[in-house]
Amino acid sequence: MARRIQAALVCGGQWHDFDYARLQLLTELAAYEQVHTRVCADYDCLDTLASVNPLITYTCNVVPSDEQCAALAAFLAGGGRWLALHATNAAIVPAPPTADHLFSTPALPGELAEMLGSRFLGHPPIAPYTVAPSTSDHPFTAGIGSFAVTDELYISELHPPLQVLAHTNFVGESTGFAEGHTTVDEPRPVLYMKQHGAGAVCYFTLGHCRGRFDLADLGVEDLGEVDRGSWNVPEYRTILRRCLRWAVTGQLEPTP
Repeated sequence: MARRIQAALVCGGQWHDFDYARLQLLTELAAYEQVHTRVCADYDCLDTLASVNPLITYTCNVVPSDEQCAALAAFLAGGGRWLALHATNAAIVPAPPTADHLFSTPALPGELAEMLGSRFLGHPPIAPYTVAPSTSDHPFTAGIGSFAVTDELYISELHPPLQVLAHTNFVGESTGFAEGHTTVDEPRPVLYMKQHGAGAVCYFTLGHCRGRFDLADLGVEDLGEVDRGSWNVPEYRTILRRCLRWAVTGQLEPTP
């Protein structure tokens, strides 16, 4: 018998076009008539997390409190499915005026990095790069070959074990950040799963988007253009749709 599914979408933060991302995600969720989605700008509204499944987050510099981290841990332990998108793992603060960088990325509170499987350290300037499936037999990447994106390439501190499903390679500087500078050419996870008790996190780092006025707080009043990152890339849309299907239904089955 069909029943209503209560989902929660946390979408907000800094330096991105959250209105666009929110609209895209809600449009995808609208394909599931049984889903009722509670929309929040941060974690403060998740007082009913015990009655929610799935949780979907698209944030940047939105950090839960220690109490909220404990609630997230309980959510996962109880079988929760958390689809974490783009900069969910990012805490970013301005560096002191005397520093040789613009931003620092402090430790995440509680067990958040362990839960998510990663902590954002930095990213190089936005430029094209290639994403390659790490496996051909997972439903999220089945039938998808390597594809090009122009997106933020995240260098993260990893907290294994992770089931890496797609990756890229990068060696170089995360310009403007205190950390995230690499000298070793090794795969950088772009899409992965991490199990937590009866629950799981799916993390997908792609999905940058920015409007003309989203850097006003950094002194850039008008970028003069709109950046949709990977949102116009068919492979990204296909993988995102499959991840959302898992989040909603809990099923790992190949879909178009």
